[in-house]
Amino acid sequence: MRIDPIRRGALAGCVLAALTVGALSAQTQEGASTSSGVQESARHNFRVVTVAEGFDHPWAMAWLPNGDMLVTERAGRLRIVRDGRLLPDPVAGVPRVRARGTDGLFDVLPHPEFASNRLIYLSFAKPNADDSEATTAVVRGRFESDRLLDVEEILVAQAWSGGNGHFAGRLVFDRAGFLYVTVGDRLADPDMMAAHPAQSLSNHQGKVLRLHDDGRVPSDNPFVGRADALPEIWSYGHRNMQGLTVHPETGDLWENEHGPRGGDEVNLVQRGRNYGWPVVSYGINYDGSIYTRERRRTEIESPRWSWVPSIAPSGMAFYTGDRFPWWRGSLFVGGLVGEQLARLTLEDERVVGEETLLPGVLGRIRDVRQGPDGFIYLAIDNRSGERMAPVVRLEPAESTVAVP
Repeated sequence: MRIDPIRRGALAGCVLAALTVGALSAQTQEGASTSSGVQESARHNFRVVTVAEGFDHPWAMAWLPNGDMLVTERAGRLRIVRDGRLLPDPVAGVPRVRARGTDGLFDVLPHPEFASNRLIYLSFAKPNADDSEATTAVVRGRFESDRLLDVEEILVAQAWSGGNGHFAGRLVFDRAGFLYVTVGDRLADPDMMAAHPAQSLSNHQGKVLRLHDDGRVPSDNPFVGRADALPEIWSYGHRNMQGLTVHPETGDLWENEHGPRGGDEVNLVQRGRNYGWPVVSYGINYDGSIYTRERRRTEIESPRWSWVPSIAPSGMAFYTGDRFPWWRGSLFVGGLVGEQLARLTLEDERVVGEETLLPGVLGRIRDVRQGPDGFIYLAIDNRSGERMAPVVRLEPAESTVAVP
């Protein structure tokens, strides 16, 4: 089933007057702060509480069964927050990364059976021998005594490029134990249109990949056995996927990705489907020129939500906890350029509304996770001129809204 995306943003007509699409959906802009520091929203008031400080461009968060929180730093360090304190020494054993611009160490993901096998997965920008090119890669290793041991590469994506950016690198396991990896388009020129590498099955640029936990290719991947396709590919036609999560009830895979100037997307990722970049898009080039006038095609999956202007979506998570009962089932998406937290409301496979939280309050939100305590955690990117950044969490505050 294909559902037209919903345009948002009162400035969309000014930015893209010639690119009319659909009707604007209802949207609320919340996040006003009271004198007590309480943030107000349509259903829950909340406070922003600092969990730990002193991170250098934190990128992703994950928890271990003992309560430790792991945080990746883009420069190539894996950090531990233990008992509310950031340990001074990074985890040893992390592979060398290319830390340049937005390149670096990306996601961290414990194995679903971490309690028994101690395996941790990391994605990163892997340089070649002379550092002239890099690609997205994934390793796994055993986490013992605050070190990574027996580290092995399970994926080196066929997405080598000399440029910086658009590595993607988000990781998630589904309920069946398959590992999904996002690989960005590596900033290939959208004017290539149908010749763009994201539209070709012969490389990993602009793809979601599906693997066994050891990197082997599942036999039921959609393009296994095709001479013109790489077998790891699960879906294609993506740009720069910065959020990836599994729906807690349906098990469906959802991702978000950056458009260029407008056209950020939230997509329901389905087996073997083409998501259109750059043949169909709601965005335009950064210089204002137009690379496509097509917004949809019958053979291409349309986004379930789209932002114009861009918010540069980042980490995202479905909320299932008890701390914010009105928010159960909502999809939370961080915004980098947008400096906001978007709460998307779903009905079945459709996104039907958005509430904007914390606009301009915290800065660039890089990752969004639900912690084991049911609070919502945010990794905040460094502000301009600041050397360090925090991880914070949202905690409920008193509200006049009745609990459902």
